[in-house]
Amino acid sequence: MVEKKKSHLTAIAIDALNKPGSYADGKATGLYLRVAPAGTKSWTIRVMLNGKRVERGLGGYPALSISRARQHAEEERIKLKAGIDPKAEREAARLAHDIAQARAKTFRECGEAYIDANEINWRNAKHIQQWRNTLAQYAYPVIGDLQVDQVDYSHVLAILDPIWQVKNETARRMRGRLESILDWAEARGYRAETANPAALNAKLRAALPTIKKRPGVAGRRGNQRALPWVEAPNFIKKLRAMPGIAAQALEFTIITAARSGEVRGATWGEIDLDAALWTVPSTRMKGGKEHRVPLPKQAIALLQSLKPENLVMTNLLFPSSRKKTMLSDMALTAVLRRMSVDAVPHGFRSTFRDWAAEATTYPRDVAEMALAHAIADQTEAAYRRGDMFNRRRKMMDDWGTYLNSNVVR
Repeated sequence: MVEKKKSHLTAIAIDALNKPGSYADGKATGLYLRVAPAGTKSWTIRVMLNGKRVERGLGGYPALSISRARQHAEEERIKLKAGIDPKAEREAARLAHDIAQARAKTFRECGEAYIDANEINWRNAKHIQQWRNTLAQYAYPVIGDLQVDQVDYSHVLAILDPIWQVKNETARRMRGRLESILDWAEARGYRAETANPAALNAKLRAALPTIKKRPGVAGRRGNQRALPWVEAPNFIKKLRAMPGIAAQALEFTIITAARSGEVRGATWGEIDLDAALWTVPSTRMKGGKEHRVPLPKQAIALLQSLKPENLVMTNLLFPSSRKKTMLSDMALTAVLRRMSVDAVPHGFRSTFRDWAAEATTYPRDVAEMALAHAIADQTEAAYRRGDMFNRRRKMMDDWGTYLNSNVVR
């Protein structure tokens, strides 16, 4: 390929060129127009780099006009003279852009990815669905399509402000979920390592008003409304007169001092009638640890009265009457409302705990273990291996006897 004599290139001259080769532009040092055998034309620049002559492409013609090609050529020469390799610079910029694009995630994408990564460790499908529902209802309309690295303090307030006073417990959970997702995004490299705008620090506390619990209203952070333990036997007598599977589920909840969710999800496969034992698997326990529940004779009698009809359609101990699926979390509460009792199902765990403390001599730890409460003292927890099952069995038998005082089934 023979280099043509340098000349001042013009648009007319370039359009007339059809012979393959390189044509120098006399106006910009080192700038050439290359004509390929196929007739395509492109700009190149020849420069000295580290003592060697190299040729670099600038772009195709006519997309890159003569004036722009000359400007690019001059910029390249200035950078090379300053010790900057324009090609390396462009490659670094392209790489940085590619990395930024790969890391670019919307808050919605991060939220869904966080749930997918953590749902295996969460207790149940309802908990997972609550995450998805609250994000979809409150967070995604505000920041769902926003790049997660752009979410800031003002966005967090925009989500929490409308619900902080009217749905405070939901808002508190929402804040915690925002914080968890943003922490996860930072750990994954989708956000810069900066302060989490959803963290409950002094700034956020100052922006969100303190919400005081109203007297008599039960909440997750307050005491659950409970029946005094001295009234429990009379209540059980009235409860046994109530029709429906929900009333029977509530009675079983009270006798076993279990959480209502554990009872509503209980199956016959978890029950050993001969051993008078109910084994709640770790996947259904709040603490994520298997819990063995000794069954008093009153609980056994209740189960024996239920088993024939319930095994027809479902393996659940207390299936809903219509769908033969798990009872809703409001079914047991509805029983108490029909009875005009100012208590909630969970409150009967407090009733049991008060009875154990005030009417028996059982140690505190035995009662706490019957409730499947975690040991607060980490040192003590590390050394304790047993679950005090035999001592708990005696206590639960006494509890069943007490509930049955002056009561005939």
